Amino acid sequence: MNYDDSFDGVRRDWVRLGEEDPLWAVYVATDKRGGRWDPTQFLATGRADVAASVTWLDELGAGPRWGRVLDFGCGAGRLSQALAEHADEVVGADVSPPMLDVARELDESGRCTFVLNESDDLGQFPASSFDLVYSELVLQHLPPSVIDGYLAEFVRVLRPGGVALLQCTTRPLWTFKGAVWRLAPGWLIRRAQQLFLGYPAPMRMTPYSPERLRKVVGAAGGSVVASRTVDDRSTHWRSTWYVIRGD
Repeated sequence: MNYDDSFDGVRRDWVRLGEEDPLWAVYVATDKRGGRWDPTQFLATGRADVAASVTWLDELGAGPRWGRVLDFGCGAGRLSQALAEHADEVVGADVSPPMLDVARELDESGRCTFVLNESDDLGQFPASSFDLVYSELVLQHLPPSVIDGYLAEFVRVLRPGGVALLQCTTRPLWTFKGAVWRLAPGWLIRRAQQLFLGYPAPMRMTPYSPERLRKVVGAAGGSVVASRTVDDRSTHWRSTWYVIRGD
């Protein structure tokens, strides 16, 4: 098997995942494989996540409502419709046409637009386009150099006074599965995902340090104004959430 760690390789994998089992690929749960996610329950997980994020942003004086929002890596729209409850317009961008087809089918908000972004930048969006950039459970699947580029793009497309709320996986936990992520080579994990777990395509997990994020964001002209860490036992990873302003 050939495992392509380039951006195009990741894109091809997520097209395949979108074709085979889109809701499960967006929000992995053991009992939801094979199309067993109920769409109403699936979207409810997005509302819960967005509600917590909106509360945090409101406490920071950066919410609770926005004009135009970018849901980066929107997948099947799990978060897009929830974000639409707090925005005039939500643009969901994703690399996977099958995912976007599902997002359009499920959308009942009337305020979401779903667009294909097959590039490792956001060149289709001009500077100062969005009041909020939101990304959850997305950057963790990308190669580090691609994350670098998108972070700079998030700063570029923020309007004055706008913020980005981003989640990145920081490091695996010291659990048994976390130790596998720490010690086994990536190609071996991805092969096991397909051969033994039956994944339609591999799902990479990328550790990305807070120090690197702050450096990249700073070089792009932005700054981290708040962060928090979450140890997720279900994924066996520590994640860091960041609120970024485009200075």
